Amino acid sequence: MTSAPQPDFVFVPFGGVGEIGMNLALYGYGPPRARKWLMVDCGLGFPGADLPGIDVVFPDIAFVEKIAKDLVAICITHAHEDHIGALATLWPKLKCKVYATPFATGLLEVRRLNEPGAPKINIIPVHAGSVLDLDPFTVEYVAVAHSIPEANALAITTPLGRILHTGDWKIDPEPGVGNRINEARLRALGDEGVDVLICDSTNILREGDSFSESDVARVLRPLIAEATGLVVVTTFASNVARLRAIAEAALACGRTVVVAGRAMDRVVQVARECGYLDGLPGFHSPDMLANLQRHKVVLIATGSQGEPRAAMMRASLNDHPAIKLARGDRVIFSSRAIPGNQREVHRIINNLCNLGVEVITDQDHLVHCSGHPRRGEVAQMYDWVRPKSAVPVHGEAHHLTQHVAFARSRGVEHVISARDGDMVQLLPGPPAIINQVPSGRLLKDGDVVISEQDGAVRERSKLAFAGVISIALAVDKKGDLVGDPDVTFAGVPKKGKFGEDMGEVVDEALFATFEGLPRARRRDADQISTAIERSVRGAVNSVWGKKPLVHVMVVST
Repeated sequence: MTSAPQPDFVFVPFGGVGEIGMNLALYGYGPPRARKWLMVDCGLGFPGADLPGIDVVFPDIAFVEKIAKDLVAICITHAHEDHIGALATLWPKLKCKVYATPFATGLLEVRRLNEPGAPKINIIPVHAGSVLDLDPFTVEYVAVAHSIPEANALAITTPLGRILHTGDWKIDPEPGVGNRINEARLRALGDEGVDVLICDSTNILREGDSFSESDVARVLRPLIAEATGLVVVTTFASNVARLRAIAEAALACGRTVVVAGRAMDRVVQVARECGYLDGLPGFHSPDMLANLQRHKVVLIATGSQGEPRAAMMRASLNDHPAIKLARGDRVIFSSRAIPGNQREVHRIINNLCNLGVEVITDQDHLVHCSGHPRRGEVAQMYDWVRPKSAVPVHGEAHHLTQHVAFARSRGVEHVISARDGDMVQLLPGPPAIINQVPSGRLLKDGDVVISEQDGAVRERSKLAFAGVISIALAVDKKGDLVGDPDVTFAGVPKKGKFGEDMGEVVDEALFATFEGLPRARRRDADQISTAIERSVRGAVNSVWGKKPLVHVMVVST
């Protein structure tokens, strides 16, 4: 007789393991064909230059949809968009319980109210220290510091053992707003036994320890107090500790705070509801700038990452209806450019310099610190928790590879280098990759969510590279042209490399090809279209060096 399949405890990342952002992970417990599942986070990512026209990127959860009836809950670690931003789009496909802290719940609700058609998700509130019985999982929320309030690690226990999912974290003795890391509880979990540590790798390439939010606050205060004109501080909207530090510095030197940007408005609203801005005067909208003395204002603005329609880009182009910058003003980038955003951030900085504005970045002063742990802090986490095994997450391939080596250097015997879609058996026994499940990205294109394999984005990339030529012609039943073909260009130069007129090049190829076709083939619209597309593309390439997309529409009369 064969024995019944034994239960195991598995981990499957669908985002955030091989790239920065788009964090979503599944934990499963039970026999392979009868597992129960727990989801941790449901985040979005931001597209690179390879996805023109795409607004945001979501994890592809086709696998999760198939096991949705066995999904016991979604547990949110914290409120950053790369951890909660996909929830409104993906939750209707799952419709399971969702647990989140009050700050994360507030941000989700405010955004829902501003997005017609967004689903109403009944979120169950949790706090640091909450212990959830989500049979077969027991989930404990453990406070950690991060660059947003109410971040938590999750200690997830099953009958086979316990793992610690750190989420995003750092060690900050003076975070200003939000949690300090609960060192005592983490040490206690280490004493009780942690089988596997699933740990953030974002800053594993950086030596030492990260700076504290209190360090940044101390530097910002004199930079604001010494300024003689308007002070603008641009930072991540979600960093409530930074917003409070800026507002306190403004209050200390008699300046009024103005806030610009919808994301900033939403965070300020929820932060006040949660008590994180208690004791500070109300903030004003940019419409009030005309009624205030410039040297008595601190403007906190969105757009630190170069977003094209955010307040900073528009102000740098003198295109904002209310914010007008002038020589003598000071702009502080209390942020660091996320990889991929450097060009647009530098564009803003250059625009500001051309306006005569003084620009201060983290290259000049300690005006920003990360919310993620450097190697020194990660070492402390390993010392506190003393895991038997480790799976690095939250990073690109370089981060993950370095974290694997680092974990081994800390004496962890079994370290798994996983990627999105890998099914890692955590327990029983040493961790191992035992399977792969479908994974990938969904792309939000305007109001539509499409597959990564959708041809629209590939065609759009080609259009950006070499433009398009559209040709429409009518052919009668005898196979003769009716009237003149209609030819339009988009993104194609008017002249070739030796001055050839591109319209004449296209016309010559079009007519020569059509006239060279046997009359029988001229009665077949598909054959006409294919022949002209190839001919025109080749003719244009010969004088330009690029092959545009050529669309030919044949109408039979």
